[in-house]
Amino acid sequence: MTEGLLLDLLNTTPVIDGVPRDELGLEWLAAHDQHVSEDELRALVSARDALQAVVRGGEPSSLAPFVEGVRQVAGVDSAGVTWHLDLPAGRSAAARAVLAWDALRVSSPGRLRPCANDECRLFLIDHSKPNSARWCSMAVCGNRMKARRHYQRTRGGQ
Repeated sequence: MTEGLLLDLLNTTPVIDGVPRDELGLEWLAAHDQHVSEDELRALVSARDALQAVVRGGEPSSLAPFVEGVRQVAGVDSAGVTWHLDLPAGRSAAARAVLAWDALRVSSPGRLRPCANDECRLFLIDHSKPNSARWCSMAVCGNRMKARRHYQRTRGGQ
Protein backbone atom coordinates (compact mmCIF):
# COMPACT_ATOMS: atom_id res chain seq x y z
CA MET A 1 0.00 0.00 0.00
CA THR A 2 1.40 3.37 -0.97
CA GLU A 3 1.05 6.62 0.94
CA GLY A 4 -1.73 7.64 -1.46
CA LEU A 5 -3.71 4.51 -0.63
CA LEU A 6 -3.00 5.04 3.07
CA LEU A 7 -4.43 8.56 2.84
CA ASP A 8 -7.44 7.25 0.89
CA LEU A 9 -8.00 4.71 3.65
CA LEU A 10 -7.73 7.25 6.46
CA ASN A 11 -10.15 9.53 4.63
CA THR A 12 -12.94 6.94 4.33
CA THR A 13 -14.79 8.52 7.28
CA PRO A 14 -15.68 11.99 6.00
CA VAL A 15 -18.31 14.32 7.42
CA ILE A 16 -20.68 15.34 4.62
CA ASP A 17 -23.29 18.01 5.33
CA GLY A 18 -22.66 17.52 9.05
CA VAL A 19 -23.22 13.76 8.92
CA PRO A 20 -20.33 11.33 9.53
CA ARG A 21 -20.06 8.62 6.87
CA ASP A 22 -18.11 5.41 6.48
CA GLU A 23 -17.11 4.78 2.87
CA LEU A 24 -14.98 1.69 3.50
CA GLY A 25 -16.57 -1.42 2.03
CA LEU A 26 -15.93 -4.35 -0.26
CA GLU A 27 -16.13 -1.97 -3.24
CA TRP A 28 -13.31 0.12 -1.76
CA LEU A 29 -11.12 -2.97 -1.44
CA ALA A 30 -11.78 -3.93 -5.07
CA ALA A 31 -11.24 -0.39 -6.36
CA HIS A 32 -7.88 -0.26 -4.55
CA ASP A 33 -6.69 -3.67 -5.81
CA GLN A 34 -6.84 -5.33 -2.40
CA HIS A 35 -8.04 -8.86 -1.71
CA VAL A 36 -11.82 -8.72 -1.35
CA SER A 37 -13.38 -10.67 1.51
CA GLU A 38 -15.42 -10.00 4.63
CA ASP A 39 -12.40 -10.93 6.79
CA GLU A 40 -10.22 -8.45 4.92
CA LEU A 41 -12.85 -5.75 5.30
CA ARG A 42 -13.29 -6.32 9.05
CA ALA A 43 -9.53 -6.25 9.61
CA LEU A 44 -9.09 -3.16 7.46
CA VAL A 45 -11.87 -1.26 9.26
CA SER A 46 -10.19 -2.06 12.58
CA ALA A 47 -6.77 -1.07 11.23
CA ARG A 48 -8.17 2.17 9.79
CA ASP A 49 -9.74 3.10 13.13
CA ALA A 50 -6.51 2.33 14.97
CA LEU A 51 -4.42 4.27 12.43
CA GLN A 52 -6.72 7.28 12.70
CA ALA A 53 -6.33 7.21 16.47
CA VAL A 54 -2.54 6.92 16.22
CA VAL A 55 -2.29 9.82 13.75
CA ARG A 56 -4.38 11.88 16.20
CA GLY A 57 -1.84 11.14 18.94
CA GLY A 58 -2.78 7.64 20.11
CA GLU A 59 -0.45 4.84 21.07
CA PRO A 60 1.29 3.13 18.11
CA SER A 61 1.39 -0.17 20.01
CA SER A 62 -2.33 -0.48 19.17
CA LEU A 63 -1.20 -1.36 15.63
CA ALA A 64 0.70 -4.49 16.70
CA PRO A 65 -2.12 -6.99 15.99
CA PHE A 66 -2.24 -5.94 12.35
CA VAL A 67 1.40 -6.80 11.64
CA GLU A 68 1.57 -9.92 13.75
CA GLY A 69 2.90 -12.76 11.60
CA VAL A 70 4.08 -10.51 8.76
CA ARG A 71 7.38 -11.67 7.33
CA GLN A 72 9.66 -10.61 4.55
CA VAL A 73 10.81 -13.63 2.56
CA ALA A 74 13.84 -13.79 0.30
CA GLY A 75 13.87 -15.61 -3.01
CA VAL A 76 16.40 -15.98 -5.76
CA ASP A 77 15.76 -15.71 -9.47
CA SER A 78 17.85 -14.93 -12.55
CA ALA A 79 18.08 -11.27 -11.50
CA GLY A 80 19.35 -12.07 -8.00
CA VAL A 81 17.75 -11.89 -4.58
CA THR A 82 14.15 -10.73 -4.49
CA TRP A 83 12.03 -9.92 -1.45
CA HIS A 84 8.30 -10.24 -0.95
CA LEU A 85 5.96 -9.88 1.99
CA ASP A 86 4.32 -12.94 3.46
CA LEU A 87 1.05 -11.49 4.77
CA PRO A 88 -1.53 -13.20 6.97
CA ALA A 89 -4.66 -14.32 5.13
CA GLY A 90 -7.70 -12.25 5.98
CA ARG A 91 -5.76 -9.17 7.00
CA SER A 92 -3.27 -8.51 4.24
CA ALA A 93 -4.71 -5.04 3.45
CA ALA A 94 -4.64 -4.12 7.15
CA ALA A 95 -0.99 -5.21 7.40
CA ARG A 96 -0.11 -3.23 4.25
CA ALA A 97 -1.82 -0.13 5.68
CA VAL A 98 0.15 -0.30 8.92
CA LEU A 99 3.40 -0.90 7.02
CA ALA A 100 2.63 2.09 4.76
CA TRP A 101 1.99 4.25 7.85
CA ASP A 102 5.31 3.18 9.36
CA ALA A 103 7.21 3.82 6.12
CA LEU A 104 5.72 7.33 5.99
CA ARG A 105 6.47 7.87 9.69
CA VAL A 106 10.12 7.02 9.05
CA SER A 107 10.57 8.80 5.70
CA SER A 108 8.50 11.90 6.45
CA PRO A 109 8.10 12.33 10.21
CA GLY A 110 5.26 14.62 11.22
CA ARG A 111 3.91 15.00 7.68
CA LEU A 112 0.80 12.85 8.15
CA ARG A 113 -1.74 14.63 10.33
CA PRO A 114 -5.43 15.34 10.83
CA CYS A 115 -7.02 18.39 9.25
CA ALA A 116 -6.88 21.41 11.59
CA ASN A 117 -10.60 22.01 11.09
CA ASP A 118 -12.22 20.47 14.19
CA GLU A 119 -15.39 19.75 12.21
CA CYS A 120 -13.48 17.75 9.58
CA ARG A 121 -12.40 14.15 10.08
CA LEU A 122 -10.01 13.98 7.12
CA PHE A 123 -6.23 13.68 7.09
CA LEU A 124 -3.45 15.15 4.98
CA ILE A 125 0.12 14.40 4.05
CA ASP A 126 2.04 17.67 4.03
CA HIS A 127 4.41 17.78 1.07
CA SER A 128 5.22 21.48 1.49
CA LYS A 129 8.84 22.40 2.13
CA PRO A 130 8.15 24.23 5.42
CA ASN A 131 5.80 21.45 6.64
CA SER A 132 3.14 24.03 7.45
CA ALA A 133 -0.02 22.71 5.74
CA ARG A 134 -2.93 22.62 8.16
CA TRP A 135 -6.02 21.68 6.18
CA CYS A 136 -7.05 18.70 4.08
CA SER A 137 -8.18 21.19 1.43
CA MET A 138 -7.34 24.87 1.24
CA ALA A 139 -10.42 25.42 -0.93
CA VAL A 140 -12.78 23.84 1.59
CA CYS A 141 -11.50 23.62 5.16
CA GLY A 142 -8.84 26.31 4.85
CA ASN A 143 -11.30 28.78 3.38
CA ARG A 144 -13.92 27.98 6.05
CA MET A 145 -11.45 28.40 8.89
CA LYS A 146 -10.09 31.67 7.52
CA ALA A 147 -13.61 33.01 6.94
CA ARG A 148 -14.61 31.98 10.48
CA ARG A 149 -11.58 33.73 12.01
CA HIS A 150 -12.25 36.85 9.94
CA TYR A 151 -15.89 36.89 11.05
CA GLN A 152 -14.86 36.50 14.70
CA ARG A 153 -12.28 39.30 14.42
CA THR A 154 -14.63 41.74 12.72
CA ARG A 155 -17.62 40.87 14.86
CA GLY A 156 -15.56 41.05 18.05
CA GLY A 157 -14.38 44.56 17.16
CA GLN A 158 -17.92 46.03 17.11
